[in-house]
Amino acid sequence: MLLEKNIITRNNIERITGYYPAAVKIFNQCYRVTCRDNLVTDMPWSNGIWYDVGNVDGVFVNNWIENVGSIETDIRRDQLWPSDNGFFFEISKGVICAGNLFVNCDHGLMILNSCDAQIYNNTFVNSIACIGRNERSAQGDHFGWHPATGPDVDERDGHILVNNLFTATTGFERPLLFVWQPPSLCDRLAEPMVERMDHNLFVRAPGQAKAPLLLWSPAPSPTCQATLQSLEELKANHAEFTGASLEYCDYEGPLFKSSELGHYQLLPGFGAARAGAQPPAAVRSAAGTREMRHIGAYPPAR
Repeated sequence: MLLEKNIITRNNIERITGYYPAAVKIFNQCYRVTCRDNLVTDMPWSNGIWYDVGNVDGVFVNNWIENVGSIETDIRRDQLWPSDNGFFFEISKGVICAGNLFVNCDHGLMILNSCDAQIYNNTFVNSIACIGRNERSAQGDHFGWHPATGPDVDERDGHILVNNLFTATTGFERPLLFVWQPPSLCDRLAEPMVERMDHNLFVRAPGQAKAPLLLWSPAPSPTCQATLQSLEELKANHAEFTGASLEYCDYEGPLFKSSELGHYQLLPGFGAARAGAQPPAAVRSAAGTREMRHIGAYPPAR
């Protein structure tokens, strides 16, 4: 299945409740579904594109996702929902998510109860990136066949985050990255669900002192969660995830070519623009380019 070069907008304008709205839902046991070069925008009461249960080896590349859900509401820290997600990959196995732009989304992406998500070279502007797992399984579930189509509880790991740009403008009082699991799994699953995390860039404008940079699980606390204000705090317990990543707090210097005009290329004057690592060939092939040693969705402006 290929979903390419579409404009998808204004789903659930009636604000219907009691179901789970999504502009596009790829439902149940599809292989190699590719969503490429689509515009998904203006959906305050709906998810964007949702790969829902049993999907294998998905491809989600070069999409522009904007204004999905609301960034004005307070988020829950004990779970990842209710939420509206620009890209939602649930109870599924393997996806390449690369070259996408997420702007002013409740959650830019959410990877839930899945494994082996390769998240490379995406740009998040005022949009949380979420990865989570819980104890939901085929035993005792209302839709038992749903979790049976994806990885089991102890197989929901292997995620990679590399070359991503996480940015927040003044007034955005939310974390930029939320990695979550509930306390009920903390003893059973004590190792991170993230396999590799490096060459990422976190940029926050002044005025976000109240918001943590990251919410991270598992962690040795009653909530199984650590509230982290900086990459240095993550490094204290997980140095393997912070090697070449950079953080700019209270930053007021050059960044994008023109976010007001929709030009989200990093400016050459921004020193970390080419601080990325070359992704694997499969990721570059899916994104349609040979060179991705930059940070974020787009090569730096010239």
